[in-house]
Amino acid sequence: MRTPRLPVILLALAATVGCGGVHGTPGGSGLRDPYFPKAGNGGYDVRHYALDLDYDPATHRLTGTAVITARAAKNLSAFDLDLDGMTVRGATVDGERAVASRTGTELTIRPRDELREGRTFRTTVRYDGEPVTITDPDGSQEGWLRTADGALGLGEPTGSMAWYPGNHHPSDKATYDITVTVPKSVQAISNGELRGRKDTADGRRTTWSWHVAQPMAGYVTTLAVGRFTTRESRTPDGIPVYTAVDPTEADASGKVLARLPEIVDWETRTFGRYPFGSTGAIIDRDGDSGYALETQNRPVFPGTPSVGTLVHELAHQWYGDSVTPKTWRDMWLNEGFATYGEWLWEEHDGGDTVQETFDDRWSTPASDPIWAFPPAHPPDAAHISDPPVYDRGAMVLHQVRGVIGDRAFFALLRSWPADHRYGNADTADFTRYVERRNPGKEKALAGVWEDWLYGSGKPQNP
Repeated sequence: MRTPRLPVILLALAATVGCGGVHGTPGGSGLRDPYFPKAGNGGYDVRHYALDLDYDPATHRLTGTAVITARAAKNLSAFDLDLDGMTVRGATVDGERAVASRTGTELTIRPRDELREGRTFRTTVRYDGEPVTITDPDGSQEGWLRTADGALGLGEPTGSMAWYPGNHHPSDKATYDITVTVPKSVQAISNGELRGRKDTADGRRTTWSWHVAQPMAGYVTTLAVGRFTTRESRTPDGIPVYTAVDPTEADASGKVLARLPEIVDWETRTFGRYPFGSTGAIIDRDGDSGYALETQNRPVFPGTPSVGTLVHELAHQWYGDSVTPKTWRDMWLNEGFATYGEWLWEEHDGGDTVQETFDDRWSTPASDPIWAFPPAHPPDAAHISDPPVYDRGAMVLHQVRGVIGDRAFFALLRSWPADHRYGNADTADFTRYVERRNPGKEKALAGVWEDWLYGSGKPQNP
């Protein structure tokens, strides 16, 4: 990730001498993720984010107050938050003014007194500025993307730190309240359920309040500011559906979105109980971002998606959003499952069978990008969204299906997200889980892991 050209800023909000006898140690910057080692921070676990934001598309200026409730995992003398860009105006810990300093994307908070292990504490950070757009190692853009009528906040893998401070690693999930004030001419669409919207006293602006009751990783938070046509409905099982569509995409998206309740209903029957309080989609203009993203509750699409893409991003609500990878090395657990969901839907909807889709991928030559590296070991951060993670990841699951049989496999599709709901898991967790549920199949499964999940090149046998 690029590092902004920022001076080190020391906000002397509290004296650093005689501040209560601090005997703890700093929480540590970065969680040593294999691909994004500076992402996230150690020493604490975030429980809740309360974000109060004000954005004006005319000036591109964002003003924010972030209240972060966390639990200390050890005695802390200081701790870090991730924040790319913006100017920090002040910070407090449990109402006491704290010292805040900046080095690149690290915002270090030094509380007046030590935070004892096990203590729940509340940090408030006030900040403002023009949010930055982040260029990823693979050349794609995330963070804060300006659009024709507003902005779009996207966070995979670390872009959420462009618009609020936090522990921006998938291993630290939290609940959220996101309140956004924008000009009355535009809307502010985010994750979770809309708790209310209210005009300001002057009648020129509107405050939108969203609540996320289930844990959410920072990379699947979103904020879409612009002009949208919104619609509310329900799935056959009664799950609330909230869609927001840029008016330029309204006609083209009608048929696809009409199938959303049907898709979620089918996925619920296939993958198990829907894990969140609502579902839906945000469709912005084509070109506003270069990719679709599985933002929690309602995925974001750059223009009208295909039905297959809609199925894929909605499948992520189980695989990726509810069961979230421990590190970015485990991306195939997100993308392999979601891709296999596409294959299952294609067969369900009268298209190619899953076996035919698998055979089509298998027919590609050994030089094809799908065989460039094993799904469980992308070579670096620039390749975590490459074809082996998606298609070969799905092929791993099909090989598992061949070993354990359809009955056990479809039970696995439901039990994996149910048993790990709202948590984190890695590849080792998954392989152990499959083996434990299928005694007597360990040797055959070990061959799948060796050849398809960890092996280099095209496996010898399909």
